[in-house]
Amino acid sequence: MKLGAFSISLSVKDIALSRAFYEKLGFTKFGGDEDQKWLILKNGQTLLGLFEGMFPKNMLTFNPGWDQNAQNLDDFDDVRAIQTSLLASGIAPETRADEKSEGPASITLIDPDGNPILIDQHR
Repeated sequence: MKLGAFSISLSVKDIALSRAFYEKLGFTKFGGDEDQKWLILKNGQTLLGLFEGMFPKNMLTFNPGWDQNAQNLDDFDDVRAIQTSLLASGIAPETRADEKSEGPASITLIDPDGNPILIDQHR
């Protein structure tokens, strides 16, 4: 199963304060809009999303169709195919993508320890 780019999405209380903290650890802005309360930071191949007021908990995030530089991949597993594979293996997503749709879509899972996982396809 090809899940694409991986990042940690943090639910933060103050995006400016969190940005300043992670910049001291060597992260730089890679994407997002601080005025809209979300940023993607990068340090080497490590991606970190900061989201103020958008998610109740920190979560693991995968982006099918993208590499760690947000560049389109020619060969990737569509989120709907991933969903079908998960269902066949006995994992029921919390939210599902419309199997009849195409393009951007997402699903969410909860791992056995209660950690949310977002599989978010942008193309």
